[in-house]
Amino acid sequence: MEHADLIVIGAGQSGLATAALAPRHGFPRTLVLESAEAPGGAWPRYYDSLTLFSPARYSSLPGMRFPGDPDRYPARDEVVAYLRAYARHVDAEIHISAEVTSVTRHDGGWLVSTVDGRQYSARAVVAATGDYTGPHVPDVSGRAEFAGRALHAADYRSPELFAGQRVLVVGGGNSAIQIAAELGEVADTSLVTRRLIGWMNQRPLGRDVHWWFKHTRFDTAPLRRLLVKVPVSVLDDGHYRRALEEHGVDRREMFTRLTPDGAMWQDGTKESADTIVWATGYRHTFPYLEGSGALEADGRPRHHGGIATNVPALGFVGMEFQRSFSSKTLRGVGRDAAHVLARLR
Repeated sequence: MEHADLIVIGAGQSGLATAALAPRHGFPRTLVLESAEAPGGAWPRYYDSLTLFSPARYSSLPGMRFPGDPDRYPARDEVVAYLRAYARHVDAEIHISAEVTSVTRHDGGWLVSTVDGRQYSARAVVAATGDYTGPHVPDVSGRAEFAGRALHAADYRSPELFAGQRVLVVGGGNSAIQIAAELGEVADTSLVTRRLIGWMNQRPLGRDVHWWFKHTRFDTAPLRRLLVKVPVSVLDDGHYRRALEEHGVDRREMFTRLTPDGAMWQDGTKESADTIVWATGYRHTFPYLEGSGALEADGRPRHHGGIATNVPALGFVGMEFQRSFSSKTLRGVGRDAAHVLARLR
């Protein structure tokens, strides 16, 4: 059995930021356990055209600047390359292909087991797998009857496979807008939402919104209770709204049910559809913590600001609105990691 002061589960942006900061918070030996074959978290699995909604200057992890023009919006592959370079920079041992199956209390600390039977012990654990491992699809009436193709945004890569089809993209967030905009070039596409799309100006008064968030301290911890009540907004400088209009992507109210051939709308009309893309977000999922006492009955973690409230020496990093608006972002995970590590000592 291998021992460490701290075990971090996940080598995405949250886990890597946590590992980088661990030595200065009293954890000289840190192990990072990553289920994939390389660091990078969920980023390598995102759709091909994904670009950040934050400029490079606001997309850095602690101690390593995001390279290149600081005012550009990096693409997916740039983020993956940055994270893997950062992993080489981190003073921690990273074990890849190490899927964690259980985390249990052991001799006053934690025992962590992986799918291949390896075991590790540590006095503290940080769960940094976020929520991108749990794609959410709403329980819509008739969903099981639909005979066309249905996939979550987590499984969408590029528009070519959908050329000439009738596609419904369900969701009103950033990913839904990006996917619908590019599908509109090759397919008859509609964006299906429960409410009007909440557009937010990407560059008010010529400054990126992340500049305003930083300098007004809008995304700091005291505001987190307010922020979770704010409706989902789409950051856009006008590019995506123009793309939707140019490609004829219309917005439709949420259908009442699915049929074998497509969807039924609120006025009773039916429409055929070849594909439904569920851009409906994710839910927290920490299956390796089941039985640890750290989870609610529905699987959500019991925590305050990322510190487990029911068990000792367990933290979380990388959850949406964990402490602020920027939690779960490249810019915000370092701040949350420092907060958690300082309270795990």
